[in-house]
Amino acid sequence: MPNKDAKELIRKKFIEMLNQMPLKKITVKDIVSECNINRNTFYYHYSDVYDLLSEIFQIEFQNATKDYNKSLSWEEVFLAAVKFSLENKKAIYHIYYSIQREELERYIYNVAGHAMSQYVENKNKDINALEMDKEIIVSFYQCALTTMVIQWISNGMKEDPVVIIGRIGRLFNGHIEESLIRSANDRIY
Repeated sequence: MPNKDAKELIRKKFIEMLNQMPLKKITVKDIVSECNINRNTFYYHYSDVYDLLSEIFQIEFQNATKDYNKSLSWEEVFLAAVKFSLENKKAIYHIYYSIQREELERYIYNVAGHAMSQYVENKNKDINALEMDKEIIVSFYQCALTTMVIQWISNGMKEDPVVIIGRIGRLFNGHIEESLIRSANDRIY
């Protein structure tokens, strides 16, 4: 099996397993058995299960960042960015309750930051806000979204995230643009 195919198979089977059982119960032996490959093939690509998980988050982050579309609202950008989490709720739940929780939180934080950064840059193109203020706005929303997602996970992911994010968007509609305009106006004084 070519290396690329083996890596894809390992990632796919691992995610399937993670959707069925806690991370701490998944071993390299289980993964290679599911993939019908030998241990050397696994270790050729990954040092351990946690290395595999880290790569999955890196790939998902890359997928989220390449799909950005400037015509989307920040809500649509964020939901597109957390698509993996929405499609793999049980896996995310299992990661959240494992020693790899920090990896999950970092992934969500990075995705929220990228989504907000792209959105703020797009909204600012005709406003010319101060760089420092753009960073504050991005950081504020990045932290807020990350905390909301982590809270959603810790509460068992019962609520529909599309509804929640849509509601946040409705309640805070226009605040980002208003903040950017205030910043640009401060530049004048």
